[in-house]
Amino acid sequence: MANFAKLDDAGIVLEVIVVTDDNAPDEAAGVAFLTDLYGYSNWKQTSYSGNIRKNYAGIGYSYDAVRDAFIPPQPYPSWPLNELTCLWESPVPYPADGKLYSWDETTKTWVTE
Repeated sequence: MANFAKLDDAGIVLEVIVVTDDNAPDEAAGVAFLTDLYGYSNWKQTSYSGNIRKNYAGIGYSYDAVRDAFIPPQPYPSWPLNELTCLWESPVPYPADGKLYSWDETTKTWVTE
């Protein structure tokens, strides 16, 4: 099975569809199959393992053509993008004391729940 993300004109993932390997032996064939089926041609293949385009595409993720990666929405303005993983990371490491914390964007710190 192959997974394909349907993208809008801005590169935002609208939905993810599973296609059989018979219909998608490679990305080009999968895109052609989906284009014929739905009449829509802006598709990119994605994978659960992350070996295609860094991250599995989710609704609301964006596709970055320069990085050839799916990037989730930024959770907080202060969180920078890790260029290797294309995931957002907190500017302060999550505490490792076993307690539950949430991010406080005002103070840019983890606070106990």
